[in-house]
Amino acid sequence: MTTPGRHHFLIAFGLSLLVAAAATTTVYVAQAPAQPSAGGNWNFEEEEEEAPTWADDIRAQALDIAAVAAFSVLAFVSFFRKSVRLKYVSLVAAVLYLGFYKSQLISIVNVFGLMGGNLPIFRYNLAWYLLAAITVVSTVLWGRVYCGRICAFGAFTQLVDAIVPARWKVNIPRAIERRAAWIKYGILGSVVAYFLLTKHPLIYPYVEPFWMFGLHLRTPILLALLGTLLVTTVFVRNAYCRFLCPLGAFLGIMSNLTVFRIKRWSECSTCRICEKTCEWGAIQGPKIVMTECVRCDDCERLYADTKKCPHHLIIIRKADILARGAAPGI
Repeated sequence: MTTPGRHHFLIAFGLSLLVAAAATTTVYVAQAPAQPSAGGNWNFEEEEEEAPTWADDIRAQALDIAAVAAFSVLAFVSFFRKSVRLKYVSLVAAVLYLGFYKSQLISIVNVFGLMGGNLPIFRYNLAWYLLAAITVVSTVLWGRVYCGRICAFGAFTQLVDAIVPARWKVNIPRAIERRAAWIKYGILGSVVAYFLLTKHPLIYPYVEPFWMFGLHLRTPILLALLGTLLVTTVFVRNAYCRFLCPLGAFLGIMSNLTVFRIKRWSECSTCRICEKTCEWGAIQGPKIVMTECVRCDDCERLYADTKKCPHHLIIIRKADILARGAAPGI
């Protein structure tokens, strides 16, 4: 396994820390001068509570900001190093920290808020805005890294997939898989249309299972839907992320802008090893379908594997033939 250049690590580190620095810049709000009291000649002054400053709010949120920044550095270091071990460490951290501890995930509700101008108040939600900025920037730069490395529910399903025996899995035919991948875009269009017509965002629990990490919204219908989804996840790899997630569809649309795409060899036009290996249905011959790719690293590790990738094997074979031809007495 090869290790990408040092500049990749610096990009990951800078992405988290620079955004953190921008989010935590201290801004002082000018305070209005105290007004004289209506105490007549007695000149009594009423004590007023001073409004908290930006510095106060930042100090109160400093631990959350630092935790999100640290988690993001872990996630992107694992992404750039293509380390399987670090990947699973980051997946566990996503489930435990962003999922069960913070219940802080990017949601279709935030897409509604973006459309309706009703996002969380910036001053009191700096850690969330840091996570949102990292999600947007990383999607534009590398694709759906959020889905494959940061989202707590996506991390949860990947961990389930790693634990469940392969013989339990149902392999969906590629032709059906490619058509089923469009379902999430239909769900995205439907819920956005519903929100535009009703201005009512509470349809989200019926299309997103992220509430499972919290302690609310546990109605019998929602629990039944969640149970069905989790059972399905046991048998169909990452079923929700691949076929049903409206936020994944939204980020998939954004990923059409992705700057740094996965590299391919010329042999990829005929080789099908990566296509057969991809568990997300994101490879079609030599083409990486960025709307479906979550940057899971599997094909990138194969790309660099000198013992499995035909590109390297062909080069080694040619070098061996040339060496034999140049040997004395041949």
